[in-house]
Formats: sequence, structure tokens, C-alpha cells
Amino acid sequence: MSGEGWEGDRAVLVSERLHKEYTGGAGPLKVLRGVDLEVAPGETVAIVGASGAGKSTLLHLLGGLDRPTHGEVVLGGRYLSRLSDAELSEVRSRELGFVFQFHHLLMEFSAVENVAMPLRIQGLEAGEAERRARSILREVGLGERLHHRPSALSGGEQQRVAVARALVHEPIVVLADEPSGNLDRSNSEHLHDLMFELARQRAVAFVVATHDERLARRADRLLNIEDGVLTPLESGIF
Repeated sequence: MSGEGWEGDRAVLVSERLHKEYTGGAGPLKVLRGVDLEVAPGETVAIVGASGAGKSTLLHLLGGLDRPTHGEVVLGGRYLSRLSDAELSEVRSRELGFVFQFHHLLMEFSAVENVAMPLRIQGLEAGEAERRARSILREVGLGERLHHRPSALSGGEQQRVAVARALVHEPIVVLADEPSGNLDRSNSEHLHDLMFELARQRAVAFVVATHDERLARRADRLLNIEDGVLTPLESGIF
């Protein structure tokens, strides 16, 4: 894959021969072993695997939160390895959204302030940032909870705020790591419905690492990671 011609390709997120290893007292620990992945615009991809198989590590590399030992990640035509830390931070803030198992909301701010935060970081004027935040919070069913702080919201509502925050700046890819891992079945199903509906409406790609079979089965594509290798998985097997 050439750096100049990539922009015309269909995928919005690509990993090429991605390796990640950590050095410890017992020698190198190889977590990822040559992972190749292409994600199309608007595609939902679920990654499953045992705990410690490398799901979170892969998402961190795809999101530019960590750098690979070898290999490349290409996001929206940009080779992340060629970017400085400052450039990488800028690309993350504009092109990516993140949803984690724990919502990571700022407890001292209201729902609308939390959701507006990515836009304010980009330099958007406060009034416009709040307008967009209010709009997407209404989309996720929290129009009556705009000014509630996270401590006044249920777990499911907190995760819906986190999803709204991940989408408010119109990223091309959202990376979600066990997004419903802390929720009961009812709230999990509600969150899954919301995520897939928003993915369709906004044509944003979702890459989700999960242990939740119900969530994984709903994705356009199901992949399994084992011994640091990523392979396709038939949904009927999972």
C-alpha cells in the first residue's frame, strides 16, 4: 500500500501487519502478531476473544493511543506512524470517537458540558458546541437530562452520554471497548440498539471489542483474536 494512493481506497481504517510486544523480566511478550484489518465507511466490526487475547491492545493501536512495535495503522488516508504526537492528538480528536467500558465522564460537568467538550477542544465557539451537544443528546433519548451531572444519571444513561460524546464531532470511526460491559441485560440491549442505529444514520464505522455475544452477532462482520492473530469468525460458531 503506497502512502500517496491510499486515499482513493474504500477503507477508512486499515492495519497492516500490526505487531505489538512488551518487554519484561521473562523476555518479550508478543500480544499482536501481524494483524491485518480493513474497515469500510459505515461498517460495524465486532472483535471477540478471550480476556488477554489482545482486543484492547488492538483498539489502542487503531486509535493511536499506543504505537505498534511493527506495522502500520492508516486512518482516513494518514499513516499514524508518520505523525508527531501533537499531530496524532489532532487526528484523534477529529477523526475518532471512543467508548469504553467505564464512561470516563467528567463528574463535575453536566451531560451537555461533557458532550460539548470534544468540540470545545477543537476550538468551536461555546454556543455552537452546546447546540450540537444538545441535539445529539436528544437523539440518544436524554433531552430531559441535559443538565444532570453523571452522578445523577443511571449507568445506562451515563453510557448513552459517552456514546453521544464519541459521535458529536462526526468522526469517521468509533472504537468501543466493552461498551456494555458494566450494564445489565436491558440497558445493554438499549445501548446496542442505539449504537447500531446511530452507525447507520451517520454512516460512521464502529469497531467494537466485546465479550457480549448479543452485541457481536449484530455486527456486519465478526472477527476473533487468538494468540495475537485476527481471523474471520462465522456468527453461528460464536
